[in-house]
Amino acid sequence: MLEAAASLFAERGYNGVSIEELGAAAGVSGPAVYRHFSGKPAVLSALLVGVSEDLLEGGKAVMAESATAEAALRGLVEFQVDFALRQPNVIRVQDRDLNSLPAEDERTVRSLQRQYVEVWVDALSALHPDCGLPLLRHRAQAVFGLINSTSHTLHDKMKPRETLRLRSLLETMAWAALNA
Repeated sequence: MLEAAASLFAERGYNGVSIEELGAAAGVSGPAVYRHFSGKPAVLSALLVGVSEDLLEGGKAVMAESATAEAALRGLVEFQVDFALRQPNVIRVQDRDLNSLPAEDERTVRSLQRQYVEVWVDALSALHPDCGLPLLRHRAQAVFGLINSTSHTLHDKMKPRETLRLRSLLETMAWAALNA
């Protein structure tokens, strides 16, 4: 149901989708959506809070599994690129509809995002100990913009070879930006 919601919200915006359309896209009736969620705001919250939690957990796992600072940063780049290529609809929904979340859930998403940025800052500071933390945060944010902007140009019919080339390009560009 969340995948269907991400697709519809990305295509038409949160406000442009009804609960009946969400149900139909998930293969159930509109009222059946209420068996899983209290309403459309809860669907958006589950989608955006859930992905923010997944990113933070994944970023922490990359850090924990990496033997060196360089391996950690490269792993984070690969992790973010993979997310952007697999979940472009979620990125588009986040970009457009974050402010449609209930206030408490928006605060939760923003807190999780800040924590995720700090995972990147920790990896960057190990490689660039002489850089100040504000500059490292700017580098991380710039790379998120670079990688995540791709979600606005992806299409469903990309061939695996095209995806591999795009993945390589994004990883190369992100690495260069982080170490500029």
